[in-house]
Amino acid sequence: MSNDNAYARAGVDIEAADRAIDLMKEWIEKARRPEMLGGLGGFAGLFDASALLSYKRPLLATSTDGVGTKVAVAQMMDKHDTIGFDLVGMVVDDLVVCGAEPLFMTDYIATGKVVPERIAAIVKGIAEACLEAGCALVGGETAEHPGLLAPDEYDVAGATTGVVEAGALLGPGRVRPGDVVIAMAASGLHSNGYSLARHVFFTQAGWSVDRHVEEFGRTLGEELLEPTRLYTKPSLAIARETETHAMAHVTGGGLANNLARVMPPELKATLDRSTWTPGAVFDVVRTLGEVPQADLEATLNCGVGMVALVAPDSVDAAIARLGDFGVSAWVAGEVGVDPELEGSVELVGQHAGW
Repeated sequence: MSNDNAYARAGVDIEAADRAIDLMKEWIEKARRPEMLGGLGGFAGLFDASALLSYKRPLLATSTDGVGTKVAVAQMMDKHDTIGFDLVGMVVDDLVVCGAEPLFMTDYIATGKVVPERIAAIVKGIAEACLEAGCALVGGETAEHPGLLAPDEYDVAGATTGVVEAGALLGPGRVRPGDVVIAMAASGLHSNGYSLARHVFFTQAGWSVDRHVEEFGRTLGEELLEPTRLYTKPSLAIARETETHAMAHVTGGGLANNLARVMPPELKATLDRSTWTPGAVFDVVRTLGEVPQADLEATLNCGVGMVALVAPDSVDAAIARLGDFGVSAWVAGEVGVDPELEGSVELVGQHAGW
């Protein structure tokens, strides 16, 4: 009796894993950069770092993340070709806030049972997002965990590495009084707060993913699977071409908490809610679940996926440049001196219709 058969009886299908690799090759090949060496099958992904010789003082940046319980919605919908796109958005745009260009990425998929077509669909989404962000998908791992995960269950995680010239590093040290807060529109919930959203829609309201929701103009599942917007290239453009001092990626914790991470202790950012109206999904979560606004803003992005702190004379150029990439952006607030020396962020005013 072969070891392969014994392993199969334990729930691990090596042939299915090989088939998944064959199916994903096409997509991985598309997500290459010239610096990427070799292809599938190695123990490690290789990336030619000689390009860094052109930097005076290159700083490597790294980020890792997952997509949280959004994978549960993908599994309910049996639609898996967008969740990988979300994964890339979560990691590459964490790099961008310091001005770093993402160079390469690796992914990890854990599943109860390898279904080759499903794994290939996930990787397709990862590769498409890497292509849009300009980074290479240099490797990854698919692990079959029978007994730990149900056959249709999976989770995804990823890690990326980027580089920024030390003299171009963005962050709190560059922020000045009078800086303007530019908000960039989110495409939806992105990949955060899905435990709250799922609780409201599925547990409290008892809705199904195929329920048509008038406010969304589509089904609940389609709304919840809307891919995370990538801000990578637009953000790099304004970082390089305008006087942008800092950026914040609005993920878990909401707008105020994430912006506070790049605020120096002596300054305060004040944002006016009346400058934008969050997408319908945020209002429906709020009203359907009777979620207090403070809780909503501490959990969801509420319509803003990225913010940039920009010198006043660069505001028009930055907004126009973001528009070149199809990113809707607007002035949402400004930075002033904080008498409490807490590096705080305050949201004032109210969204129209709320």
